[in-house]
Amino acid sequence: MEKILFGGDYNPEQWPRDIWTEDMNLFEEAHIDTVTVGVFTWALIQSGEDTYDFSIMDEIMERLHAEKKKVCLATGTAAHPAWMAKKYPEVTRVDFEGRKHTFGQRHNSCPNSPVYQQYSQAMARKMAERYGKYDNIIAWHINNEYGGICYCDLCAKAFRNWLQAKYKTIEKLNEAWYTTFWSHHFYDWDEIVVPNALSEHYGRENVTAFQGISLDYLRFNSDSMLANFIGEKKHLKEITPDLPVTTNMMGLYKTLDYFKWAKHLDIISWDNYPPTMQSQARMALTHDLMRGLKQGQPFWLMEQTPSTTACRDVNPVKRPGVMRLWSYQAVAHGSDSVLFFQMRHSKGASEKYHGAIINHGGRNDTRVFKEVKQLGQELTLLGDAVVGARTKAKVALLFDWDSWWAVELSDGPTRHLSYQQTMIHYYQGLYKHNISIDVISIDQDLDQYDVVLAPLLHMMKEQLHQKIERFVERGGSFITTYLSGIVDENDQAILEDRPGLLKNLLGIRIDETDTLEPTVTNEICIQDGDLKGTYDCRLIFDVIQLEGAEAVAAYGKEFYAQTPVITKNRFGKGDAWYLGSQPDLPFLEKLFKKILDKHQIVCSIEAEDGVEITERHKGDKTYVFVMNHQEAETEIVLGEDYYSLLTKKSHKAGEKVKVASKDVLIFEN
Repeated sequence: MEKILFGGDYNPEQWPRDIWTEDMNLFEEAHIDTVTVGVFTWALIQSGEDTYDFSIMDEIMERLHAEKKKVCLATGTAAHPAWMAKKYPEVTRVDFEGRKHTFGQRHNSCPNSPVYQQYSQAMARKMAERYGKYDNIIAWHINNEYGGICYCDLCAKAFRNWLQAKYKTIEKLNEAWYTTFWSHHFYDWDEIVVPNALSEHYGRENVTAFQGISLDYLRFNSDSMLANFIGEKKHLKEITPDLPVTTNMMGLYKTLDYFKWAKHLDIISWDNYPPTMQSQARMALTHDLMRGLKQGQPFWLMEQTPSTTACRDVNPVKRPGVMRLWSYQAVAHGSDSVLFFQMRHSKGASEKYHGAIINHGGRNDTRVFKEVKQLGQELTLLGDAVVGARTKAKVALLFDWDSWWAVELSDGPTRHLSYQQTMIHYYQGLYKHNISIDVISIDQDLDQYDVVLAPLLHMMKEQLHQKIERFVERGGSFITTYLSGIVDENDQAILEDRPGLLKNLLGIRIDETDTLEPTVTNEICIQDGDLKGTYDCRLIFDVIQLEGAEAVAAYGKEFYAQTPVITKNRFGKGDAWYLGSQPDLPFLEKLFKKILDKHQIVCSIEAEDGVEITERHKGDKTYVFVMNHQEAETEIVLGEDYYSLLTKKSHKAGEKVKVASKDVLIFEN
């Protein structure tokens, strides 16, 4: 690519032709070069089983080609047409409560419906046959934000087939699910029903009597939707083998195991809609996760709002400068695109108030349009400088969907535990130090890292503990937490003292785990050294016995006061740390600084809290992004000589440089 892709979701089929002309003029003014089209065009194109009308898409594609716009072309299969649901009611989903849905919304297609599979794949093939020769198509976009779960009879049948393929015999399934408990032994595959509110679950989706079946159903559902993606991709690749294929992911999304999906995507792309306006660390974590799905390959930011969302109880607008700031944050963490939803305000339905580059009045003098235009100008001037650049990290965060599912399905020790929020919390402790972080799967090699952080590494599989031991033996620092290392891949307890398969590495034994309401705190007490002080901890409290490790900190309260809460164990040339409770952020920041300093992992620029700094590397060039998330101007101190790509100024090591509120600097050296 000659530059970072700039543009986003465009729906000209919703507008008369004179609006198209107006849009094209505004696109040129804002330096928009890329549009995603066709995402929700299935019903418009296919009005019956054998009736297709591509006339509007033909016009759209011809117009975009004439305007020299790059196109990310969707297959249109994100929402099935009404005629399909009417003629084939089995195409719609059954929800967790057992209710059969009718036509409506968008995530409403049963992934195991042969009808949906047949027609969605046919649609993808027809799109490829009709438009595959266009030289301005840069990627195929299948479906849209895959999500949700179906519990219908078709899924039940497919689930049983999936289980047979996995376990081979009913005896092995019974062993894996521990069905001797509560007289649940199965004698035939047809006796197995889907785990929902009518069977194994009670109260809500995370509360189940049998974790084994519920865990496998989550795995099965992710695989089912992935099979839909693969089915459409197969047809696209047969006709356009050289065009990359993607779908837009949703970041920290529980329902789909994106590490499994990533193997089948040519480009990782995702939609960034953070829950609050103070989500800087969460967004950084998610960008790093998206980059980590394909082991460091740059990704695409497929969607973000230019101003506001429209699906929440309150929908604040991005304050001046924030759209630009968050766009550059995506680029800083590995994105080769800055794309938005949506290009023009929808006239009606649920997204008519969702933010857009062009408002209902078609104006070019709104604050939003002018900020987008400024960003487009800057990205044009940057050219291909950072396109394709990689991140070099010495610190890794282990992320595992199976552990996510299993630890939240567990009937104890607490239902207040959130895997997602825990990962964000621990990432925040590293984020403050402005060092590069890779978010990786448990399958990835650890040799390139000096520090590995693994909160809630609940499930041990595929000799993971041995890989971690080798990492520490050669000199690495490993940090893990409560509820780690204690179940196998079937979510059965490992029959050893906790922390299970990690006990030798950590040099501890855990006999009891206390849990209290999230508002109740204990204390982490450290008497001396650089961590000296008293810090709050909460939620989970492991009662730890030392078996070779040293106590770094002790509890301050309860019957286990003065017993270890934080431990460190020398193992080979490295060390393994265990956190027996959930520390508040100030402790994590200090602890991680101590570990980073040991490995001489440090940011070369001095900055205040609220300034994010990260790097990308390309050839012999290093690109350093400085992003001021604060409400006030700040000052940084450079540790090396740099050239500023946006201000076109040279700077010397030791120089102090001012960074305005919500501003971004990009340095090259």
